[in-house]
Amino acid sequence: MLNVHLDLLTRIAVGAALGGVIGYERDRHRRPVGLRTHLIVAMAAATFMVISSHFVYWQHYAKEDLVTVDPSRIAASVVSAIGFIAGGAILRNGISIQGLTTAAGLWLVTAIGMSAGAGMYVESAVVTVMGLMALTFLRRFEDKDDHVLERRVTIVGDDSAAMTAVRAAMTTLGATVDDVDYERRLDDGKKRVVVTFDVKIIDTLGIARVIDVVEAVPGVRRVHVQHRL
Repeated sequence: MLNVHLDLLTRIAVGAALGGVIGYERDRHRRPVGLRTHLIVAMAAATFMVISSHFVYWQHYAKEDLVTVDPSRIAASVVSAIGFIAGGAILRNGISIQGLTTAAGLWLVTAIGMSAGAGMYVESAVVTVMGLMALTFLRRFEDKDDHVLERRVTIVGDDSAAMTAVRAAMTTLGATVDDVDYERRLDDGKKRVVVTFDVKIIDTLGIARVIDVVEAVPGVRRVHVQHRL
């Protein structure tokens, strides 16, 4: 009996560990869904797979009980349920969609966890390696730059001339600047111009440098920087 428990726990542990490998790669690229989430998803998938394949044994049904059980239903439900979690990682930002790769990664670690939960250790390990290759090696063929910071910068200024100067100052630093929102409003009883920019800049320069340059522009009253979704 002890050996049975050890075997089942090993399956869950292997699934969690392999899912954590994928999650670590996501963490290295500063993705919002990282090590812990991938590990937990894979561990849960492996646990559900163990339950699906072994729960009948632990119910101590006898032949004369005439009980019919479909052990595949729990495993099949896991595949459907992961869609809700993965869907939360997909975000729309303007005309672009972000998080599809992360969602696909969660779907992948679910399959890895289920494979390990079924005792298919070689298959789950090989799929993990293949997943890492897809996320790392194939990344070189996509237009990805992990050394670029993306921030949303909201600036309150006296007039549109100040905002033009702000854009020029950030462009001089080498930043890519896109307008997102433009507004005129009363601030402290005075008319102000509020502009929101999406800014991309090399991480070696740092966002603090951008803030210093923007604050030095005449007419700038307030600067607010936040992460882009």
